[in-house]
Amino acid sequence: MKVFILIAAFLFSNLMISAAETKIMIRAKARDAKFIGSSLGGAHIIVRNKLNQQILAEGNTVGSTGNTDLIMKNPKIRGNSIADAQTAGFLASVDIDEPTFVNIEVISPLNNKQAQAMVSTELWLIPGKHILGDGIVLEIPGFIIDILKPRTHQYIPLNTIKDKPFTFQANIVMMCGCVIDKNGIWNSDEIEVKGILKKDGKFMKNVELSLVSTNLFEGNTVINTAGNYELILYAYYEKSGNTGVDKINYVVIE
Repeated sequence: MKVFILIAAFLFSNLMISAAETKIMIRAKARDAKFIGSSLGGAHIIVRNKLNQQILAEGNTVGSTGNTDLIMKNPKIRGNSIADAQTAGFLASVDIDEPTFVNIEVISPLNNKQAQAMVSTELWLIPGKHILGDGIVLEIPGFIIDILKPRTHQYIPLNTIKDKPFTFQANIVMMCGCVIDKNGIWNSDEIEVKGILKKDGKFMKNVELSLVSTNLFEGNTVINTAGNYELILYAYYEKSGNTGVDKINYVVIE
């Protein structure tokens, strides 16, 4: 029995000695934009052992959205980093004693549920062989859209809006929180923003929205009948394939 215990202790000690800390820098980058960091609440990262789904590391990206010139303006050259010391990321640290196949899952933006997307990748981790620098970069497509007017389930008396322009308003940003502006890096003139208006479940009309100030889009139409209304508002940028949607319901009463 003592021999068995000694052998087990020896094997366990060898296992502990052979386990090696392995570091992986993981970043979430908005498609056609910058990195997702603290200013947006971060992206949530989960590293799992693919074989048994055990979570090896978990946390949020922290840091800045990165250097605009480096990411968006400078020509990309192989081997050159687009991240600096302040750029948002999550440094995962796992202890493994043999090559381990892992799944890396990114959920972002963490605090904007209607725009939230999950992307993932898989790779082998080798004990003690760190993946640092830019690290593993996962791309998050889309726009974050928040309808501001009308409000969710707002009751609006018909006599207050009849035969008057009824305003729709939405805040739209890139998935990193980067600003959309006229003639900016993310040019509002190149982004189609449209509302699909329904009444009592049936299509009523399309409403065009345009930029009125940084990130803020506005459009209007005339509503002359009471009913249950739904607005489906989307943004679409053909060059990058980025899309985004928000929906809202409101009620016009007699």
